[in-house]
Amino acid sequence: MVARQLAAAGFAQRLLVRDAARAPQLDGAAPAVCSYEDSAATRAALDGVKVLFMVSAAEAEDRVQQHRGFVDAAAAAGVEHLVYTSLYGAAPDATFTLARDHYATEEHIRASGLEFTFLRDNFYLDFLPLLAGEDGVIRGPAGDGVFSGVAREDIARCAVAVLRDPAIHKGATYNLTGPEELTLAHAAEILTQQTGRTITYQPETVEEAYASRASYGAPPWQVDAWVSTYTAMGAGEMAGISPDVHGLTGQDPISLAEFLARPVL
Repeated sequence: MVARQLAAAGFAQRLLVRDAARAPQLDGAAPAVCSYEDSAATRAALDGVKVLFMVSAAEAEDRVQQHRGFVDAAAAAGVEHLVYTSLYGAAPDATFTLARDHYATEEHIRASGLEFTFLRDNFYLDFLPLLAGEDGVIRGPAGDGVFSGVAREDIARCAVAVLRDPAIHKGATYNLTGPEELTLAHAAEILTQQTGRTITYQPETVEEAYASRASYGAPPWQVDAWVSTYTAMGAGEMAGISPDVHGLTGQDPISLAEFLARPVL
């Protein structure tokens, strides 16, 4: 989404991809093959690049190490300003385990000497329809906690706003949220209304949450991340509505109902 919007606005880009054949064909955009794990390829791919948009890597036990290597390679290549997609509530003691990973990445970027801008995204609205099981039930230990989910298209628009004029955003941290606080019970009601599928929310205890996810055979770090997605809501760490989407884009962020009513692209 970011690359397409920048291309439409006439900006030249270098698209960092793992597979050049999968790079979108955009005016003024050239692919360069690299990965988070290959520092030499990253340095070569970033030669001459001054502003870098870094989308956080896929969830992995060693994600922080991947991020650190990528940031170091960017600094070595001469990148001056890094725009990073972080997480709302990133902190060393965050309940959500992956928020700690984002905080560690932010700290490494700060220590690298690079100029930076952090986009701290709340949970994605795009992910909500996937939380319900085949029986239409969302299960988790969130209690009555709320989150302020944001659509990825709003995050993309914010990233484009920063990348179009990065100098004025140096050193800034933006909290990107939707326009409303949602409990999972309310989100389930909206999902039901908008999709025609009956969705409900069933609170679990933490012990029940670990037990209900044991059958997936996932590694402990992954199960911790799954469960703490909900406990972070319950702890109030994903609550709060930020004005930053509107401040960056001049448009209000879209709500869950608006997101669900949009055509699938």
